[in-house]
Amino acid sequence: MKAALRREVWLRADNQCEYCRLRQEHEPNRRFHVEHILAISHGGPDDLRNLALACQLCNSLKGPNLSGIDPDTGQLERLFNPRNDQWSDHFRSDAAMILGVTAVGRTTTWLLGFNTRHRVALRTALIELNEWP
Repeated sequence: MKAALRREVWLRADNQCEYCRLRQEHEPNRRFHVEHILAISHGGPDDLRNLALACQLCNSLKGPNLSGIDPDTGQLERLFNPRNDQWSDHFRSDAAMILGVTAVGRTTTWLLGFNTRHRVALRTALIELNEWP
């Protein structure tokens, strides 16, 4: 992938993970990734419409997945797509927790581990610094 394309993804996302909304400066030792929403292994192109900025944890947990199991219904559900979906339509913050308010949001929250102990602790600290959400 060309450097100019990577820069454009970073600028569009304003240095913020497009999944969990963590900012790069909050994880300085873990460089964010330009990730393919539709993985290359599934035929996804190196195109701005298929690229998102993701923190290391979101990127590694998402992997090539396009869907997961909704923890409430047990049904297969697609994942949040930062190019097609509005974050606020699928998620809301409740203090340091990120809650999925739709099947897409619940599935993405669960699969990408938005509310692991480490992530909630980090967001709690950021709230105390007035840096979250």
